[in-house]
Amino acid sequence: MAPLRLGSLAPDFEAETTTGPISFHDAIDNSWAVLFSHPADFTPVCTTELGKVAKLAPEFAKRNVRVFGLSTNDLSDHAKWVDDINEVNNVDLKFPIIADKDRKVATLYDMLDSVEHDPTNVVNGIPFTVRSVFVIDPVKKIRLILTYPASCGRNFDEILRSIDSLQLSDKQPIATPADWQPGDDVIVHVGVSTERAKEIFPEVKEALPYLRFAKLPEEN
Repeated sequence: MAPLRLGSLAPDFEAETTTGPISFHDAIDNSWAVLFSHPADFTPVCTTELGKVAKLAPEFAKRNVRVFGLSTNDLSDHAKWVDDINEVNNVDLKFPIIADKDRKVATLYDMLDSVEHDPTNVVNGIPFTVRSVFVIDPVKKIRLILTYPASCGRNFDEILRSIDSLQLSDKQPIATPADWQPGDDVIVHVGVSTERAKEIFPEVKEALPYLRFAKLPEEN
């Protein structure tokens, strides 16, 4: 199987989850999606991460994003773990967590760790997942891939920021600069002339011939 890259079709699969069985593409439907993996249930970093995503559920919904967690335990473990997550983080986790005990989905998305990288994340020769993130658009194309080691919790505010950038650049001929936040100026796409940019955007500032900043129209 070819490696997954930006622009690849996100592999479809069927799985059992904490909210019932899913076919992944059908579950995404016409939404965006975030698929993110966890090494195992009842682990400290993962417990904080899933709690954070549960708190951010309204923010993901606002962006038409459906969230799918994954961990390499079975559904009975997941159910007990969700109770811990809810209690510790004072949340009510509603999004599905995939039960991937056989590691079929983790293998499909190349999420598994290795002894060479982190021998503590491989037990009795069986690898657990790293902290993978896949952002997938409504046509099921992979738009963003992030990979963190098991020891490093993810920044989900950054994932939301990245989704904002992706969705905005789908609507406007722009890119977003370093540390961009919604509401900040954007960069005019290199394929758009300055003259054309001035017709599209209410204000354009040329820092360099190839670097033009612009304010977005009010509706964005």
